[in-house]
Amino acid sequence: MKILTYTTLYPNAAQPVHGVFVENRLRQLLRHGGIEAEVIAPVPWFPFTNSVFGRYSIWAKVPARERRFGVTIHHPRFPVLPKLGMSIAPWLLYSFTRPPVDRILADGFRFDLVDAHYFYPDGVAAALLARVLRKPLVITARGSDVNIIANYRIPRRMIRWAACQAAGIVTVSAALKERLVALGVAKDRISVLRNGVDLTLFSPSSRPRSTEQSLTKLVLSVGNLVELKGHDLVIKALAEVPGARLAVVGSGPEQGRLASLAREMGLSDRVSFLGQLRQEELAGVYARADLLVLASRSEGWPNVLLEAMACGTPVVASEVGGVAEIVNDGAAGLSVRDRTPTAFAAAIRRMLDAPPPRGKTRAYAERFGWDATVAAQLRLYEEAIGRCRRDGRSAGARDRTAQGE
Repeated sequence: MKILTYTTLYPNAAQPVHGVFVENRLRQLLRHGGIEAEVIAPVPWFPFTNSVFGRYSIWAKVPARERRFGVTIHHPRFPVLPKLGMSIAPWLLYSFTRPPVDRILADGFRFDLVDAHYFYPDGVAAALLARVLRKPLVITARGSDVNIIANYRIPRRMIRWAACQAAGIVTVSAALKERLVALGVAKDRISVLRNGVDLTLFSPSSRPRSTEQSLTKLVLSVGNLVELKGHDLVIKALAEVPGARLAVVGSGPEQGRLASLAREMGLSDRVSFLGQLRQEELAGVYARADLLVLASRSEGWPNVLLEAMACGTPVVASEVGGVAEIVNDGAAGLSVRDRTPTAFAAAIRRMLDAPPPRGKTRAYAERFGWDATVAAQLRLYEEAIGRCRRDGRSAGARDRTAQGE
């Protein structure tokens, strides 16, 4: 079975942890054998590599092609247009990625299926591509693509259209499935295939904690430094948790504002910014921490919760998206319904005062291995390819006929 993974969320040499959750899923599929894959991971076009241009310069540093863990990844460029971008992004993606996909086919990689991640604009562009090439398509919803972007009229219509073209639809949580159903996608066409956690990479540390660490509780807040992730709520909550310090892991446009907030609240000596960390580095930080706090206002399936728990570190998380499906046992930690600093502070104090045994937290995380998800994903691919071959036409065409279009 040969698959073409299509997504703008994929790591590269300049952004090694960007969309790493998509790469992790693909690596798990490949580890089980029987699959070959190449990746189309488009990158916004920008001409200058000078760091004075900030994150735009990072896009310019991404190689046109690279190999990671034995997989060839292609990074075609596509234009990003302010204001008009949201409405026409799928067509721009499709138009600028069609030529490299044709070259992949011409070079001999005759893929059987298009595997798209993130419904908009990626999934819509992939649907256009799969329709033209008469290939079956599987689209995975990840979170903000259907929780936030689908609130806009034009993207919502295109998401529905792409769903009709797909031979299979995947969500990483039951909450995302319910959201897609509310958008008009038939429930029986959606498979919930949650992300797993690498239990070897993320494991409890055997290193003893230093005296300073044993006296001061270490709280983590991990994620892109954007308003959605709620790092500001965690900083404000810290003011009500004496004897704790906070390490913020991630990068993004909110860093300056978050640093200013810590200074204004007199917390600069208790808040540190560690920047973006590779998965191997992050595992060590999880293992040394006492607690992970996730204060997001929207989530799909937050992998950081499982990663922390696999390291024996309990969590406190806002009760959004798939969080309730992850944090539903005392060994995991606590979920917080009221997204306020006071509510988070109360939950943090409770967990720091009476944490679950780290061994029990690790044992809880072990329920979330990858094997069942990978087996179900392979079955979904096989069924989609089999239907397409039997019908002699695209699965999307079959679905449209069934719907009387």
